[in-house]
Amino acid sequence: MGKRYSDYNNYLRQLFGQRVQKISIDAGLSCPNRDGFLSEKGCTYCNSKGSGSGMFKKGLSIKEQIETNKIGAIKKYKTKKFLAYFQSYSNTYTSCEHMKLMFDEALSSEDMVGMTIGTRPDCIDAPKLDLIESYTKNYLVWLEYGLQSVHDTTLQKINRRHSVKDFFNAVELTMNRGINICTHVILGLPGEDRNMMLKTAKTLADSPINGVKIHLLYVVKGTMLDNMWKRGEYIPMEQKEYVDTVCDFLELLPNNIIIQRITGDPHTDELQAPMWAGRYRETFNMIQNTLEKRDSFQGKKYKPA
Repeated sequence: MGKRYSDYNNYLRQLFGQRVQKISIDAGLSCPNRDGFLSEKGCTYCNSKGSGSGMFKKGLSIKEQIETNKIGAIKKYKTKKFLAYFQSYSNTYTSCEHMKLMFDEALSSEDMVGMTIGTRPDCIDAPKLDLIESYTKNYLVWLEYGLQSVHDTTLQKINRRHSVKDFFNAVELTMNRGINICTHVILGLPGEDRNMMLKTAKTLADSPINGVKIHLLYVVKGTMLDNMWKRGEYIPMEQKEYVDTVCDFLELLPNNIIIQRITGDPHTDELQAPMWAGRYRETFNMIQNTLEKRDSFQGKKYKPA
Protein backbone atom coordinates (compact mmCIF):
# COMPACT_ATOMS: atom_id res chain seq x y z
CA MET A 1 0.00 0.00 0.00
CA GLY A 2 1.44 3.34 -1.03
CA LYS A 3 1.73 6.02 1.60
CA ARG A 4 -0.81 8.84 1.48
CA TYR A 5 1.70 11.46 2.55
CA SER A 6 5.08 12.76 1.37
CA ASP A 7 7.30 10.14 2.94
CA TYR A 8 10.91 10.95 3.84
CA ASN A 9 12.39 7.62 2.72
CA ASN A 10 10.75 7.96 -0.68
CA TYR A 11 12.04 11.54 -0.92
CA LEU A 12 15.60 10.27 -0.35
CA ARG A 13 15.16 7.47 -2.87
CA GLN A 14 14.06 9.97 -5.48
CA LEU A 15 17.12 12.14 -4.76
CA PHE A 16 19.73 9.38 -4.69
CA GLY A 17 18.13 6.48 -6.54
CA GLN A 18 18.40 4.13 -3.57
CA ARG A 19 17.77 3.86 0.16
CA VAL A 20 19.72 6.31 2.31
CA GLN A 21 20.13 5.52 6.00
CA LYS A 22 20.52 8.07 8.79
CA ILE A 23 23.33 7.41 11.24
CA SER A 24 22.66 8.97 14.65
CA ILE A 25 25.54 10.85 16.27
CA ASP A 26 26.11 11.98 19.83
CA ALA A 27 28.59 14.88 19.55
CA GLY A 28 28.83 15.41 23.30
CA LEU A 29 27.19 18.83 23.29
CA SER A 30 24.75 20.24 25.82
CA CYS A 31 21.66 22.44 25.76
CA PRO A 32 21.09 25.95 27.17
CA ASN A 33 17.98 24.60 28.82
CA ARG A 34 20.00 22.05 30.78
CA ASP A 35 23.46 23.52 31.42
CA GLY A 36 22.15 26.46 33.46
CA PHE A 37 22.24 29.16 30.79
CA LEU A 38 18.43 29.16 30.60
CA SER A 39 17.59 26.39 33.03
CA GLU A 40 19.04 23.25 34.58
CA LYS A 41 15.79 21.30 34.37
CA GLY A 42 15.46 20.81 30.62
CA CYS A 43 12.13 20.37 28.86
CA THR A 44 9.58 18.53 30.99
CA TYR A 45 9.64 15.44 28.74
CA CYS A 46 13.41 15.25 28.19
CA ASN A 47 15.71 13.02 30.23
CA SER A 48 19.42 13.45 30.88
CA LYS A 49 20.35 11.76 27.58
CA GLY A 50 18.71 14.53 25.52
CA SER A 51 17.34 12.02 22.97
CA GLY A 52 20.83 10.67 22.54
CA SER A 53 22.63 7.36 22.70
CA GLY A 54 25.24 8.26 25.30
CA MET A 55 27.95 7.02 22.91
CA PHE A 56 30.09 10.14 23.36
CA LYS A 57 30.38 9.48 27.10
CA LYS A 58 31.47 5.95 26.26
CA GLY A 59 34.50 7.44 24.51
CA LEU A 60 33.45 6.91 20.90
CA SER A 61 34.43 9.64 18.45
CA ILE A 62 32.00 10.86 15.80
CA LYS A 63 33.79 8.77 13.16
CA GLU A 64 33.77 5.69 15.40
CA GLN A 65 30.05 6.09 16.10
CA ILE A 66 29.35 6.29 12.37
CA GLU A 67 31.43 3.28 11.46
CA THR A 68 29.89 1.24 14.30
CA ASN A 69 26.32 2.12 13.33
CA LYS A 70 26.98 1.58 9.63
CA ILE A 71 27.55 -2.12 10.23
CA GLY A 72 24.01 -2.66 11.50
CA ALA A 73 22.48 -0.46 8.80
CA ILE A 74 24.26 -2.30 6.00
CA LYS A 75 23.26 -5.67 7.44
CA LYS A 76 19.61 -4.72 7.97
CA TYR A 77 18.88 -2.51 4.96
CA LYS A 78 21.70 -3.31 2.48
CA THR A 79 22.09 0.44 2.17
CA LYS A 80 25.14 2.01 0.55
CA LYS A 81 24.57 5.71 1.23
CA PHE A 82 24.28 7.50 4.55
CA LEU A 83 23.27 10.75 6.25
CA ALA A 84 25.04 11.93 9.40
CA TYR A 85 22.37 12.79 11.97
CA PHE A 86 23.52 15.03 14.80
CA GLN A 87 20.70 14.07 17.14
CA SER A 88 21.64 14.49 20.81
CA TYR A 89 20.90 17.80 22.53
CA SER A 90 21.44 21.08 20.59
CA ASN A 91 24.04 20.66 17.87
CA THR A 92 24.62 24.33 17.13
CA TYR A 93 25.12 25.17 20.80
CA THR A 94 28.87 25.57 20.39
CA SER A 95 31.36 27.65 18.42
CA CYS A 96 31.54 27.71 14.63
CA GLU A 97 35.05 26.29 14.89
CA HIS A 98 33.84 23.29 16.86
CA MET A 99 30.86 22.80 14.56
CA LYS A 100 33.18 22.67 11.56
CA LEU A 101 35.31 19.99 13.20
CA MET A 102 32.17 17.95 13.98
CA PHE A 103 30.73 18.23 10.49
CA ASP A 104 34.03 17.58 8.70
CA GLU A 105 34.68 14.48 10.77
CA ALA A 106 31.22 13.08 10.04
CA LEU A 107 31.27 13.82 6.33
CA SER A 108 34.75 12.34 5.89
CA SER A 109 33.20 8.91 6.37
CA GLU A 110 32.82 6.93 3.14
CA ASP A 111 29.46 7.06 1.28
CA MET A 112 28.15 10.00 3.34
CA VAL A 113 25.80 12.06 1.15
CA GLY A 114 24.71 14.69 3.65
CA MET A 115 23.86 15.58 7.21
CA THR A 116 20.95 16.48 9.45
CA ILE A 117 21.52 18.81 12.40
CA GLY A 118 19.11 18.86 15.33
CA THR A 119 19.00 22.04 17.40
CA ARG A 120 16.88 24.71 19.10
CA PRO A 121 15.73 27.88 17.33
CA ASP A 122 17.48 30.02 19.93
CA CYS A 123 20.86 28.36 19.24
CA ILE A 124 21.41 29.70 15.74
CA ASP A 125 22.79 32.90 14.21
CA ALA A 126 24.06 34.16 10.86
CA PRO A 127 27.71 33.01 11.25
CA LYS A 128 26.59 29.48 12.16
CA LEU A 129 24.22 29.43 9.21
CA ASP A 130 26.99 30.68 6.92
CA LEU A 131 29.04 27.66 7.98
CA ILE A 132 26.17 25.21 7.50
CA GLU A 133 25.33 26.77 4.13
CA SER A 134 28.90 26.11 2.93
CA TYR A 135 28.20 22.37 3.00
CA THR A 136 25.13 22.61 0.76
CA LYS A 137 27.31 22.84 -2.37
CA ASN A 138 28.33 19.20 -2.04
CA TYR A 139 25.90 17.63 0.41
CA LEU A 140 22.22 17.38 1.27
CA VAL A 141 21.74 19.43 4.44
CA TRP A 142 18.74 19.51 6.77
CA LEU A 143 18.48 21.68 9.87
CA GLU A 144 15.92 20.46 12.41
CA TYR A 145 14.37 23.01 14.76
CA GLY A 146 12.47 21.86 17.81
CA LEU A 147 9.26 23.90 17.99
CA GLN A 148 6.74 21.40 19.48
CA SER A 149 3.77 23.83 19.46
CA VAL A 150 2.80 27.24 18.08
CA HIS A 151 1.28 28.18 21.45
CA ASP A 152 3.57 30.12 23.79
CA THR A 153 1.44 29.08 26.77
CA THR A 154 2.28 25.45 25.98
CA LEU A 155 5.97 26.19 25.51
CA GLN A 156 6.00 27.74 28.97
CA LYS A 157 4.28 24.69 30.47
CA ILE A 158 6.87 22.32 29.05
CA ASN A 159 9.79 24.59 30.03
CA ARG A 160 11.04 25.10 26.47
CA ARG A 161 12.49 28.51 27.39
CA HIS A 162 12.07 29.88 23.88
CA SER A 163 9.11 31.46 22.12
CA VAL A 164 7.22 30.80 18.92
CA LYS A 165 8.70 34.08 17.64
CA ASP A 166 12.20 32.67 18.23
CA PHE A 167 11.31 29.77 15.94
CA PHE A 168 10.07 31.95 13.11
CA ASN A 169 13.06 34.26 13.47
CA ALA A 170 15.33 31.22 13.06
CA VAL A 171 13.36 30.06 10.00
CA GLU A 172 13.68 33.50 8.43
CA LEU A 173 17.44 33.50 9.01
CA THR A 174 17.74 30.01 7.49
CA MET A 175 15.72 30.66 4.33
CA ASN A 176 17.32 30.99 0.88
CA ARG A 177 20.56 29.27 1.85
CA GLY A 178 19.99 25.84 0.32
CA ILE A 179 19.39 24.45 3.82
CA ASN A 180 16.26 22.32 4.23
CA ILE A 181 14.25 23.16 7.36
CA CYS A 182 12.51 20.45 9.38
CA THR A 183 10.24 21.27 12.33
CA HIS A 184 9.61 19.02 15.33
CA VAL A 185 6.03 18.96 16.63
CA ILE A 186 4.65 17.06 19.63
CA LEU A 187 1.01 16.01 19.89
CA GLY A 188 -0.60 15.50 23.30
CA LEU A 189 1.21 18.29 25.14
CA PRO A 190 -0.24 19.35 28.52
CA GLY A 191 -3.32 21.55 28.17
CA GLU A 192 -3.61 21.22 24.40
CA ASP A 193 -6.85 20.05 22.81
CA ARG A 194 -7.41 18.96 19.22
CA ASN A 195 -8.04 22.50 17.97
CA MET A 196 -4.78 23.75 19.46
CA MET A 197 -2.82 20.90 17.89
CA LEU A 198 -4.39 21.54 14.50
CA LYS A 199 -3.62 25.25 14.84
CA THR A 200 0.04 24.19 14.87
CA ALA A 201 -0.53 22.34 11.59
CA LYS A 202 -2.30 25.30 10.00
CA THR A 203 0.44 27.70 11.07
CA LEU A 204 3.23 25.50 9.73
CA ALA A 205 1.31 24.84 6.51
CA ASP A 206 1.85 28.42 5.37
CA SER A 207 5.43 28.73 6.57
CA PRO A 208 8.51 28.21 4.38
CA ILE A 209 9.58 24.97 6.08
CA ASN A 210 10.45 21.84 4.09
CA GLY A 211 9.66 19.05 6.53
CA VAL A 212 7.90 18.04 9.73
CA LYS A 213 8.51 15.41 12.38
CA ILE A 214 5.37 14.51 14.31
CA HIS A 215 5.95 13.01 17.74
CA LEU A 216 3.71 11.62 20.44
CA LEU A 217 4.27 12.98 23.95
CA TYR A 218 5.15 9.90 25.97
CA VAL A 219 6.40 9.72 29.53
CA VAL A 220 10.04 8.79 30.07
CA LYS A 221 11.52 7.75 33.40
CA GLY A 222 13.32 10.42 35.38
CA THR A 223 11.68 13.43 33.74
CA MET A 224 9.51 16.21 35.14
CA LEU A 225 6.69 14.77 33.03
CA ASP A 226 7.18 11.44 34.78
CA ASN A 227 6.55 13.15 38.13
CA MET A 228 3.48 14.93 36.74
CA TRP A 229 2.11 11.62 35.42
CA LYS A 230 2.68 9.87 38.75
CA ARG A 231 0.78 12.66 40.52
CA GLY A 232 -2.09 12.34 38.05
CA GLU A 233 -1.41 15.78 36.58
CA TYR A 234 -0.82 14.48 33.05
CA ILE A 235 -2.83 11.90 31.10
CA PRO A 236 -1.29 10.70 27.81
CA MET A 237 -3.29 10.44 24.60
CA GLU A 238 -5.06 7.20 23.77
CA GLN A 239 -3.75 5.41 20.68
CA LYS A 240 -6.85 5.99 18.52
CA GLU A 241 -7.01 9.64 19.55
CA TYR A 242 -3.39 10.08 18.51
CA VAL A 243 -3.90 8.27 15.20
CA ASP A 244 -6.96 10.38 14.34
CA THR A 245 -5.14 13.60 15.25
CA VAL A 246 -2.12 12.69 13.10
CA CYS A 247 -4.42 12.09 10.14
CA ASP A 248 -6.18 15.43 10.77
CA PHE A 249 -2.75 17.09 11.02
CA LEU A 250 -1.55 15.60 7.73
CA GLU A 251 -4.69 16.70 5.90
CA LEU A 252 -3.86 20.32 6.73
CA LEU A 253 -0.26 20.26 5.49
CA PRO A 254 0.55 20.90 1.80
CA ASN A 255 2.03 17.87 0.06
CA ASN A 256 5.36 19.60 -0.62
CA ILE A 257 6.23 19.32 3.09
CA ILE A 258 8.20 16.12 3.68
CA ILE A 259 6.96 14.05 6.61
CA GLN A 260 10.04 12.69 8.33
CA ARG A 261 8.23 10.99 11.22
CA ILE A 262 4.62 10.33 12.18
CA THR A 263 5.08 8.99 15.72
CA GLY A 264 7.72 8.57 18.39
CA ASP A 265 9.86 5.49 18.95
CA PRO A 266 10.82 5.43 22.65
CA HIS A 267 13.37 3.19 24.32
CA THR A 268 11.19 0.51 25.90
CA ASP A 269 13.32 0.38 29.08
CA GLU A 270 12.66 4.10 29.67
CA LEU A 271 8.98 4.26 28.71
CA GLN A 272 6.46 4.85 31.49
CA ALA A 273 3.29 5.70 29.57
CA PRO A 274 1.39 5.20 27.38
CA MET A 275 2.60 1.64 26.84
CA TRP A 276 1.16 1.57 23.33
CA ALA A 277 3.84 4.13 22.39
CA GLY A 278 6.30 1.23 22.34
CA ARG A 279 4.35 -0.45 19.52
CA TYR A 280 5.64 1.79 16.73
CA ARG A 281 4.72 -0.44 13.81
CA GLU A 282 1.18 -0.94 15.10
CA THR A 283 0.59 2.82 15.37
CA PHE A 284 2.20 3.40 11.99
CA ASN A 285 -0.12 0.86 10.37
CA MET A 286 -3.17 2.34 12.10
CA ILE A 287 -2.35 5.76 10.62
CA GLN A 288 -2.02 4.24 7.14
CA ASN A 289 -5.29 2.33 7.53
CA THR A 290 -7.18 5.35 8.87
CA LEU A 291 -6.11 7.49 5.92
CA GLU A 292 -7.17 4.66 3.62
CA LYS A 293 -10.60 4.33 5.27
CA ARG A 294 -11.11 8.07 5.08
CA ASP A 295 -9.95 8.08 1.45
CA SER A 296 -7.74 10.90 2.66
CA PHE A 297 -4.19 12.12 2.12
CA GLN A 298 -1.73 14.85 3.05
CA GLY A 299 -3.01 18.22 1.88
CA LYS A 300 -6.63 17.18 1.39
CA LYS A 301 -7.87 20.05 3.56
CA TYR A 302 -4.98 22.45 2.97
CA LYS A 303 -6.11 25.93 2.04
CA PRO A 304 -3.38 28.50 1.31
CA ALA A 305 -3.64 31.62 3.46
